Amino acid sequence: MDSTLEIKGIADGLLAVLPADDWSASVEALLDAIDRRADFFRGAQLTLQVGEAEARAGDLGRLRDALAAREVHLRAVRGDHPATQEAAANLGLLEQPRTPEPPPDVDAEGGAPGVEGEDSLFVQRTLRSGHKVHYPGHVVVLGDVNPGAEIVAAGNVIVWGRLRGTVHAGAGGEDTAVVCALDLAPTQLRIGAHIAVSPDRRGKPRPETALIRDGQLVAEPWSIEGRR
Repeated sequence: MDSTLEIKGIADGLLAVLPADDWSASVEALLDAIDRRADFFRGAQLTLQVGEAEARAGDLGRLRDALAAREVHLRAVRGDHPATQEAAANLGLLEQPRTPEPPPDVDAEGGAPGVEGEDSLFVQRTLRSGHKVHYPGHVVVLGDVNPGAEIVAAGNVIVWGRLRGTVHAGAGGEDTAVVCALDLAPTQLRIGAHIAVSPDRRGKPRPETALIRDGQLVAEPWSIEGRR
């Protein structure tokens, strides 16, 4: 994801904060981020925050169409430039800027930046040793979870990367929670009251899902067919 582009969870869906210096490059970065994480963004309600950038009605209309083609709905636009506000108003998209609230239950000293969604937390970086993320919902990490990092979630934990740290899904006692990772090799893994330590790696890593089946914590290939 472009380092100047921010995508955050808010109560109404997702908030995309675009840099104000280059509209075309910012839009390209946004669409590229969505294309690379299509499954995560599909069906999302997106609010666009453009700051001082000038966007005409044609610009916003073309972006709305491009998002719709990716099954993402542009619900509102926040902007400070008069031309942007007028264009958004004409398209029925105008929303006044507001400051997003910081995500709850993210360990402040750990420094792991996350963003709050309606019932999920997106962490858009690698979690390194000492980082702790505790959240009363689902946690999605777009990065790795290194040894010494910890995730505790009341719901599911999905890691779009290597999971090497400690993870506890279903922390409220929910045995139907799952842990998914592109490379599932945690130091310690818990789902509900069940706990396991990863065995030594054999063969090449592959996407896997950890879940409770017949009272046992097991790992299976991560696939849509595997979750019914």
